[in-house]
Amino acid sequence: MQFTKAHATGNDFVMITDAAGQQDLDAEFVAAVCDRRMGVGADGLIRAVPAHHVSEGAALLRERGLSSTDDQPLWFMDYRNSDGSIAEMCGNGVRAFAHYLLAEGLTELGDGAQLTIGTRAGVKTVRTVQEGYAIGMGVWSFIDPELAQANASDSLVQARGLTDPRPALSISMGNPHTVVALPDEATLQALDLHQAPQVDPQPPYGTNVEFVVPSEPLVENGVGRVRMRVHERGVGETLSCGTGACAAAAAVRVWAAGDGVNTWRVGVPGGEVTVRFTPREDGAEEVELAGPAVLVYTGTLV
Repeated sequence: MQFTKAHATGNDFVMITDAAGQQDLDAEFVAAVCDRRMGVGADGLIRAVPAHHVSEGAALLRERGLSSTDDQPLWFMDYRNSDGSIAEMCGNGVRAFAHYLLAEGLTELGDGAQLTIGTRAGVKTVRTVQEGYAIGMGVWSFIDPELAQANASDSLVQARGLTDPRPALSISMGNPHTVVALPDEATLQALDLHQAPQVDPQPPYGTNVEFVVPSEPLVENGVGRVRMRVHERGVGETLSCGTGACAAAAAVRVWAAGDGVNTWRVGVPGGEVTVRFTPREDGAEEVELAGPAVLVYTGTLV
């Protein structure tokens, strides 16, 4: 099996192509490939498969009225966490996935055009920008709207390095996130995220947990800035999390900045991504995530 190693701001992935939809990716196989000592090593594995060859992709085609054939496939991003568990999607992974599809000649993206990708969190669009690739992430939402709107908080989070549980806000980006605000960079760096933080109440299918520190000043020249570390569900701490960066920016806007600040730079251990919010007439907000993607090397799994 041929593979390519890729990363997007340090969030790294093993990429494989399965044009016929015949590769069996059981959890044990994925975990072995992603093992950093005994395998290739990665935060997750992404299989590029035509949407019509997988049940989730076929359902997405029917729902959106889209087409996919062997000759002209709509590529589906079959994403697995490093422990082998299935995940809805990954924002950094979408950028790496798009870059991989283009580099492999599996699709094309002309000037001013958009690439459409299927994920378990719906259809995502990709365009090229100065930062690299910009992904239409869809609409963000509160996981518990009633508590969020009443208290700007819906849970408590305890992590190693914090003396007391901290209030948090849970945000959905198609996958679940719980965002915790910290007072300064020293507190952020003192965290030990090797062990999953305890979230109370815990969302039904678990959650990714982001710890954020606002910059000083928070907003400069109309752009907000925050720093973030993240413990990803089914993975552990990673150098970056795209959907987590979107959730972190959304939470900080709720807490401190208001809806008027629509562009955010989110610093992560692996670099920086840009998150943009676009209000819709129905009151919801579309989110776009932009940042680089890099192909590192190719190889053969034996």
